[in-house]
Amino acid sequence: MKNLDFIYNRKSVRKFKDSEVPREDIIKMLDAAIHAPSPKNQQTWHFVVIQNKELINKIADIVEKNHTNLAEMAKVEKQRKLMMTLLPYYTCFKNAPVLVVVYSKEYYMIEETILKDNNASEEVLNELRFPNSTAQGIGAAIENFLLAATELGYGTCYMTGPTHSKVEIEELINFEKDEYKLMAMISLGVAEDDTPNSPPRKSLEEVVTFVE
Repeated sequence: MKNLDFIYNRKSVRKFKDSEVPREDIIKMLDAAIHAPSPKNQQTWHFVVIQNKELINKIADIVEKNHTNLAEMAKVEKQRKLMMTLLPYYTCFKNAPVLVVVYSKEYYMIEETILKDNNASEEVLNELRFPNSTAQGIGAAIENFLLAATELGYGTCYMTGPTHSKVEIEELINFEKDEYKLMAMISLGVAEDDTPNSPPRKSLEEVVTFVE
């Protein structure tokens, strides 16, 4: 495959048309997601697909309430204003016909077990955990989903901000699978016309180092 347009055309979409997304297309995106690389092939992901508009709005209400409460807790006015500026970005999924809630269980590291058995310090264990393989695996799966959606002509937005309300959202959705917790959300739908382009990326010179 030489044409990488599906990568460069992907952008975060926050406004959607009132159009349904056929289940067969959602299945194609999910199938792409589960073919992502997974640390030690543990495939810790689980995807909950919500198309019930009332439920999506209730999730948005929870996020808005908690987000506003957090903003009011800020001791610095600049922080409060920034939080409230971010609110529309945290709740934009309420405009989408589909919300995919991504769950994961904890990634098991045999290395951590071995180190614990040898009384390793918490500092050493934290260094081991720092790469966060759970999040890396989920991120790879979500990226596959986003790229598949772009190729199929849909818009998406990958969100982790609303997870400040994860406990209440989990209770509302009532999805139960042992050890699985909410990690992220994806809004999905047909993008409105003329949605903003992606913000500029840093140059390769800034973010790439070749070691020879």
